[in-house]
Amino acid sequence: MADNSDINSLRKILKTNKNIAVVGLSAKWHRPSYFAAKYMKEHGYNIVPVNPAYDEILGEKCFPTLLDIDKKIDIVNCFRKSEDIGPLVPMAIDIGAKVFWMQLGIYNEEAEKKINDAGLECVQDRCVKIEHARLFGGLNWVGVNTKVISAKRPNWQSIDDG
Repeated sequence: MADNSDINSLRKILKTNKNIAVVGLSAKWHRPSYFAAKYMKEHGYNIVPVNPAYDEILGEKCFPTLLDIDKKIDIVNCFRKSEDIGPLVPMAIDIGAKVFWMQLGIYNEEAEKKINDAGLECVQDRCVKIEHARLFGGLNWVGVNTKVISAKRPNWQSIDDG
């Protein structure tokens, strides 16, 4: 099966595809899907939220399913569990997506085979935000090496410590 996770493939995918449907996008600012979509939007990508729980996310109309989208979609970016990926594949094919992207920790070999057989590019276990930042020089943007996100516990001073 085709592996589209090498640097050249990822660079080509992210450089030539600008319309991203984000399946499972949350409106909660602290969720990874929100953070990744916000980053991509601020870097020139058109974000199309797909989540039946919301009407709007990041100022964009939210669609209940991929099949309800009324815009051209290049990349279907999935923030869903591996076992939830299967039903999304035929929808991505039906809407004419070029790339099916599964976020970090998401693998589905059966879906990968269907995606490749349909002629779409398939990316698994990769974060679109991290890959964009790594390949196009945005690793210093909010959260990486800025002390905004850290594994260290904060050392808060009390009010009395002044």
